[in-house]
Amino acid sequence: MAIMFSEYYFYLVGFIEDINKEEAFENPDNIFPTIYRIDRIQELKVLEEHFKVPYAKRFEEGEFRKCVQFMYGGKLRKVRFQCKETSLDAILDRLPIARTLSEENGRCLVEAEVFGKGIDMWVRSQGDNITDYTVI
Repeated sequence: MAIMFSEYYFYLVGFIEDINKEEAFENPDNIFPTIYRIDRIQELKVLEEHFKVPYAKRFEEGEFRKCVQFMYGGKLRKVRFQCKETSLDAILDRLPIARTLSEENGRCLVEAEVFGKGIDMWVRSQGDNITDYTVI
């Protein structure tokens, strides 16, 4: 569906066919694309098959990028956390789909819908700027 660049690497984003999703994936019912780091692909086979995606159903890379952190795919999850008001702009830059629910005493309550568990890694990297992190 796309080739994307993020965090110093190129990624192939696509849908998998002819695979036992029950065995291969944590969430076999996931309707979203799978992400592969291109430099880690060890083998590939070029097929003569071609496909066309109607414009209305095209993969929207920009919208996908807003919801995925560190190119970790997975199911869509809603997260909520507290952050320092002074960190809010940087957080909203990283999570453009996030919304501020409240602001009080220098702290903000933020909520976002994101794909996968990459957000967990990012939140841990923020130290005491983010607290009370929960998956809803």
